[in-house]
Amino acid sequence: MEVVGLRRMSRTFVFICLLLVGNVVFADTVFYLHGRIVEDEGPRPVHERFGLYDYPAIVEALGADGATVEAEARKSGTKAHEYAQIVVERIEDMIATGTAPEDITVVGFSKGGSIAIFTSYFLGHPDLNFVFIAACADWISSAPQLTVSGNIFSIYEESDALAGSCASLASRNDNLSSFTELAISTGKEHGAFYLPRDYWVEPLLDWIEGGKGD
Repeated sequence: MEVVGLRRMSRTFVFICLLLVGNVVFADTVFYLHGRIVEDEGPRPVHERFGLYDYPAIVEALGADGATVEAEARKSGTKAHEYAQIVVERIEDMIATGTAPEDITVVGFSKGGSIAIFTSYFLGHPDLNFVFIAACADWISSAPQLTVSGNIFSIYEESDALAGSCASLASRNDNLSSFTELAISTGKEHGAFYLPRDYWVEPLLDWIEGGKGD
């Protein structure tokens, strides 16, 4: 796993400082929505082409800067739009009990990215944050009514034949709060996001920490 060690040190340092000064800091909450393979084969499945998908390691990496990461292994055959309603209810409860919308980020990869897209569509909130990872596939063009809201960060791999740019989806909403997109080129296809590698984790964490809306 290629998560920078300094991030772990930073998290520990922040925790120690909180103990010393006694202050309460409300960190970001990150929802991580995994790919479909976890539904069918468990938390550390091995794809014959893309290799190991290390779901627990990705969850750990997304919390490296102190964020609270909410992640659940979904049941096999879960419908994306139906599960999105579960995420919507959770986010609405958080906001109702005092969590600032700008402190909530929904990250989704592959099928999880589809769920994140539906979540953004259902909520329609301008201050929430969404990261779509290898999420925009051919199904997007067959759902022209689908729009997204909030601050959007899209990441895709140029060699990936299963998903690509989310620019056309973002363009459907003239009032989108912000849209940033990162194209990586590793040659690893869809498997580029199966492990928490620096080339996508670092930009994602940087965006959550301070780049949203830039």
